[in-house]
Amino acid sequence: MNAVVRTVLGDVPADTLGTVDAHDHLFLRSPLLPGQELDDPAAAEAELRAFAAAGGGTVVQWTPRGMGRRAADVAEAARATGVHVVMATGTHQAAHYTPPPSPTELDALASEFIADLTSAPVRAGLVKVAGGFHGLDEHARRTMTAAAEAHHATGAPVAVHLELGTAPLEVLDLLCGALGMPPEAVLLGHLGRCPGPRVQREAARAGAFLAFDGPSRTHHATDWRLFDQLAALADAGHAGQLLLGGDTTTAAARSVDGGPGMPYLLRVLRPRLAREFGEDFADRLFTGNPARAFALRRPGADGGGSGGV
Repeated sequence: MNAVVRTVLGDVPADTLGTVDAHDHLFLRSPLLPGQELDDPAAAEAELRAFAAAGGGTVVQWTPRGMGRRAADVAEAARATGVHVVMATGTHQAAHYTPPPSPTELDALASEFIADLTSAPVRAGLVKVAGGFHGLDEHARRTMTAAAEAHHATGAPVAVHLELGTAPLEVLDLLCGALGMPPEAVLLGHLGRCPGPRVQREAARAGAFLAFDGPSRTHHATDWRLFDQLAALADAGHAGQLLLGGDTTTAAARSVDGGPGMPYLLRVLRPRLAREFGEDFADRLFTGNPARAFALRRPGADGGGSGGV
């Protein structure tokens, strides 16, 4: 059976995604970002149109449950623009919720994630969870346990917010060790924010996908070290595990409001990658790798991961 990706408008063949923004947000709200909500459907649609005009085919929204996903509006924006959108279920760090979820609520999450992935009116295509700063607290362990259960039931990939890029190995120890997920079903986000080459290579050797995201942000080492990190990982044989995304989290960061936004990836970053590393490398990061990373895996066929893909 051919691999498929679950978009908000239905399942599509993985090889039809086109050029992919592997981590971004059309809608988002958090008490940690007061007054910076992404909650305007017209602006979201305009940003998708700008991305499409730059050659984009798919956007993956990592906004989890309880943070203003606006599933119906996501689906409408996808329908209006012709851009595929993959939407997340999942749960972020406790600090993003008022009040924080209780342990009892966390223990019930797996069934909610599975319902979002399989039977919701607008279905999610991945699960988003989050680690802590240089470690995993009890909230992270409970939510990752639920995410792994949802993966085993549905085959959906699990995307992980690494707080300032830290604790990727602890995440992999839990998800792929104790919880039995195949590493190729795990996407580690924000690795560029803690650019330790040895840890990045170790995470890559485990078989996970590595997401470098955040050109919309300031004061992170996401841009000026990006090419060196990508080159080091590619030279070590991990070019097939690299993903790129914009991670637009505020209205001011959108291209329609004067920021880099989603089109930056294709108007600026992709041509630079092609000049530096060749068109095949750029195609791999924006097209080939996401097609594998976001594909649903057949439940029951996990069987462990390889050292690299």
